[in-house]
Amino acid sequence: MTLSLGIDIGTSGVRTAVLNGDALVSTARTGHPSQDPRRIDANGWWAAVKTCLTAQISALHDIGVDPAEITDVAVDGTSGSMVLTDAALTPVSPGLMYNSSGFDAEAENIAACAPDDHITKGSNSALARAMRLVSLAQGTPVHLLHQADFIAAKLMGRGGFSDHNNALKTGYEPEEDRWPDWIDRVIEPSLLPKVLPPGAPIASLSAECARCFQLSPHAMVHAGTTDSIAAFLACAPLEEGVAVTSLGSTLAIKLLSRARIDGPNVGLYSHRLGDLWLVGGASNTGGAVLRRYFSDDELRELSMQIDPDDPIDLDYYPLLVPGERFPVNDPDLKPILHPRPPDNALYLQAMLEAMAGIEARCYRAIQDRGGPTPSVIYTAGGGAQNNVWTAIRARHIGLWPKAAPQSEASVGAAKLAQSTST
Repeated sequence: MTLSLGIDIGTSGVRTAVLNGDALVSTARTGHPSQDPRRIDANGWWAAVKTCLTAQISALHDIGVDPAEITDVAVDGTSGSMVLTDAALTPVSPGLMYNSSGFDAEAENIAACAPDDHITKGSNSALARAMRLVSLAQGTPVHLLHQADFIAAKLMGRGGFSDHNNALKTGYEPEEDRWPDWIDRVIEPSLLPKVLPPGAPIASLSAECARCFQLSPHAMVHAGTTDSIAAFLACAPLEEGVAVTSLGSTLAIKLLSRARIDGPNVGLYSHRLGDLWLVGGASNTGGAVLRRYFSDDELRELSMQIDPDDPIDLDYYPLLVPGERFPVNDPDLKPILHPRPPDNALYLQAMLEAMAGIEARCYRAIQDRGGPTPSVIYTAGGGAQNNVWTAIRARHIGLWPKAAPQSEASVGAAKLAQSTST
């Protein structure tokens, strides 16, 4: 038996999956430790991964599977979340998350160096976030690591590597396969990782990790990807026009296109995936907003009271805090969740209608720039289980979304690990 392990560091916690070919063998999950969102300790990411891996190994033993048969490992993480570490992989800065913003001074420096409408521009850009980390560093930074890079580095015992997908919004040029010439004018180039195609083999597990988790010291760690791309890989065939909407804590959409389509002014960008481009972006709306106002039980009960064919006319834009990435790239965009109807079911419906409208705007933004019309939309994430939300989305999009047969990003990471195994 040859097994692959996928590790997904999402916004709500860590999930792992073990595959034997296309067959799902076992999964595990755990939450993130409680942290001050204004000063994230990246060691908390690693602590959650260790807890989840321990549970995963135990689950494998319970079904009579030897974890030492895992030959390949890949990690995905939230796009744009990052940290600076020293040579020993100890964080020397706080972790900054994908939705952090307000990096105005850094954005001005980038604007003076980068081409017009470059993906790195804006006070909420990943590159601006990386520049802020440098100013916050205490100690000697050696590695700038995206969230997935950091976990992969801890598994290998060595840092300095990333993948095309995570590095894109930090400025990496996927077509030219290099960092841009102007990057040294805004950040120290020695901090930047060596960038590899997603799935490319990097190095074996460290002896320490192999012992700790009862894994083979020969298990290969592969270059990873972002959480939304891993979710795409979990459930969709690689064909033009195939799309995936991830309805998790946030809302992310991806659409396969033969043409590269970028629109940084609206938060739209393309990732290379084989011979195609995976076009899309991520909105800050999504399940995290719903859970601020409703429990899971309330979401189920109130949804049953909603008529999806009878829209409610409220101009909402559901966000947890000010700031949006796509289909509007505005770090100051304010949430709109008022007026509030007296009926909670109507309040939930207004949010679901607004989120469906945002999703439809995302797909139109791609079509308006020459991209294909979706031929099929698969839905990943917890929102895929809400049939009322699906019906509302179908009315807005003009196409009935399908629940993905497999929607866990950890499964996509495991598939990525085995796609170029050596």
